[in-house]
Amino acid sequence: MFENLCTLPLSAELFAQALHPTEPLLGVGLATGHVQCFRLPAPEKSTEDEDDADVSVLSDGKSTVDTVWRTRRHKGSCRSLVFSHDGSSLYSAGTDSLVKHFSPATGQVISKIAVPTSKSVSDPPTLISALSPQTLLLACDSGVLHLFDLRDGALTASKPQQSHFPHEDFVSSLTPLPPSEESASGFSKQWISTGGTTLAVTDLRRGVLVRSEDQEDELLCSTFIAGMGPKKNRDNGVVAVGTGSGVLTLWDKGSWDDQFDRVIVDSARGGGESLDCIVQIPEDLSRDKKVAIGLGDGSLRLVNLTKREVDGFLRHDDLEAVVGLGFDCQGRMISGGGRTVKIWQDSAVPRSDNAEDSEEDSDDDDDDDDDEDDDDSDDSGGAVPTKGNGKRQANSDDSDSDNEQKHKRKRKKGKGKVELGPHGAHGILKFKGLD
Repeated sequence: MFENLCTLPLSAELFAQALHPTEPLLGVGLATGHVQCFRLPAPEKSTEDEDDADVSVLSDGKSTVDTVWRTRRHKGSCRSLVFSHDGSSLYSAGTDSLVKHFSPATGQVISKIAVPTSKSVSDPPTLISALSPQTLLLACDSGVLHLFDLRDGALTASKPQQSHFPHEDFVSSLTPLPPSEESASGFSKQWISTGGTTLAVTDLRRGVLVRSEDQEDELLCSTFIAGMGPKKNRDNGVVAVGTGSGVLTLWDKGSWDDQFDRVIVDSARGGGESLDCIVQIPEDLSRDKKVAIGLGDGSLRLVNLTKREVDGFLRHDDLEAVVGLGFDCQGRMISGGGRTVKIWQDSAVPRSDNAEDSEEDSDDDDDDDDDEDDDDSDDSGGAVPTKGNGKRQANSDDSDSDNEQKHKRKRKKGKGKVELGPHGAHGILKFKGLD
């Protein structure tokens, strides 16, 4: 089971989050168009024995979450954010119909492109995914999926190499399939996408290969689980797909017509809460094949796929949906939704009893929210403290994102207040000036 180490307040509604593959860096994209990069503290070693296992990020009560940089990257909301495979680049997509490529270290924009229009009409992006060092996937509202060529990580061509229509509705998730044993590059060339009520498989060379039957339920998130499968093909691998009715469906790799099994994650009367995001729990933290799922009511469920049952309940927020979920390079679970990001650690890792909330050692900058990078000439800067006190207050930029909230929650069920689980937050991560 995981315990909540700290809660990081954000200045606006979270729309996207991304975790660096090898460093404790967290990127967040907000409803106001801001993109912010935080450095999470690295776990410390025991002073008695340097070879001891890592302990809590807050073990000495002095660890901090620092803002590396913060800028207004898009004039609309930031819908999607992703690191490149090696973490050397960060890409964002916004409702201003721009995709930008920038440095994770400084936030400085390196290259950018305009999203292609659909029948001469703006087609805002919904998702981006770094398939490989050479290919960036971009999905849009119309359901189109563009493939862009990356040369040295840069967005050099304004027109996509290929464009496909795997779904009739906007794409809700993109999940790369593992490369075959014969692959020379070692990178995926096929991926799963979900959109509306169907699942599709697309190949880099051959386009859309197959589309599933209508599942009569909205498919919202997906992840690939290796080393699982139906009885006759245990090692084939499966794709776990979350639905709008609270059911997790399992799909056998290679048999894409229909699901082969399902797990009821939320069984509320009249249909469960939507399963909005999903991530596999690292196997070194779990003996069985498990996933963590973020729900539309702000809760988190831990699901044992081996036993086909829910075996853990956590609470991220009382009302707002969990929109981001992942594990950082230190094995900590990061959940995001509403105006907060929470850091969770496996309770099996020892934690000091006198751990305290940490503070960020920097001064407030009242002009930060007015920064824009229209000419992309000066996006970097020193550490800027997060403003606000973690409460949901009115914000002038929030009105611009109302339509985006409706878009993100399209056809999802209304959210109601739910009782807190046994492992709630241990406190808000505090900053100087946030009384």
